[in-house]
Amino acid sequence: MAINNKTYFNVIETLKELGNKHHQISTTTSGDIFDIDLEKNTKYPLMHINPVSVTARRTELVYNFQVFVMDIVDDDDANEQDVYSDVLQTCIDIIAIMSNSKWQAQLELDLDAPVYFAEGDFSLEPFTERFDQAVTGWVFQLPITVQNNFQSCAIPMEDTYIGQ
Repeated sequence: MAINNKTYFNVIETLKELGNKHHQISTTTSGDIFDIDLEKNTKYPLMHINPVSVTARRTELVYNFQVFVMDIVDDDDANEQDVYSDVLQTCIDIIAIMSNSKWQAQLELDLDAPVYFAEGDFSLEPFTERFDQAVTGWVFQLPITVQNNFQSCAIPMEDTYIGQ
């Protein structure tokens, strides 16, 4: 059985879809941290996915992301504790979905098909007033592991030898 390798595009689109379908997230974006759109017209809560690195292992790739989830805080900071609490729960939801793959299984995937998976411990770091707007939230590292068979037959090269 051939392994369906998941690309960066597949992984980032899956994370965006997760954000778009979560009822507590109004806007989902991706890219560099400086690409976070903090204009007045952004709908909050906002989830931003920042790609950090990719680790290539023998039979898998680990895509490492930094995920920011944030919401607007009132001018007098009266709702700051509520925002921290609500946004933290949203972050836990994201980790749970990627760790347990329940929703992926509902996509009627072949049981043997590779899926996205996050494992390990997660540290969530709170932030407030980190950006230009009065936003508060949490940021965490999310490593997404996918199978990869490193198929050398499909490499776009001449069918020849390399080396000296």
